[in-house]
Amino acid sequence: MLCPVCRYDNFEGEAQCANCGADLAAADGRPPLAEDDGNFLGERVDALPIGDLWIVDPGYPVADAIRKMHGSDTDCLLVCEEGRLIGIFTDRDASVKAVDKRLGLFKVRDFMTADPVVLRHEDTVAVAVNKMAVGGFRHLPIVVEGDRPTGVLTAADLFRHIVSLLG
Repeated sequence: MLCPVCRYDNFEGEAQCANCGADLAAADGRPPLAEDDGNFLGERVDALPIGDLWIVDPGYPVADAIRKMHGSDTDCLLVCEEGRLIGIFTDRDASVKAVDKRLGLFKVRDFMTADPVVLRHEDTVAVAVNKMAVGGFRHLPIVVEGDRPTGVLTAADLFRHIVSLLG
């Protein structure tokens, strides 16, 4: 069964899309969005403004990570080992998980979100919107084969893109 959101070919009878998590039980039989129908939801993630990439090691001190985010005007650091994405450390992690802790005693690995939800360059805007909405995420790393990060899509950048298309 084709997912009406991302067009992933799921097994017949599945209740939820294995790719984007969309509800397949509620599919109303309309054909999936075509990429050339003028609907921005069918655009590939590559068409979106992709944020800068800030990478740290899991052993990076949390206090330094917070300073790095403030100094680089970003609110998201990708945590990589040997070039592979293993986690994400955001301003939310810093304010919720690290608050009231002696930051000098901790490393990024202690507060990062491990195994983050990611996007691939071939994913559509619909998949990005769905993953952000379902997961409550404001940042989605974009990876290539081998989970090597190439960028970060933020909810703010996605929203600005949608607003610019709507006029």
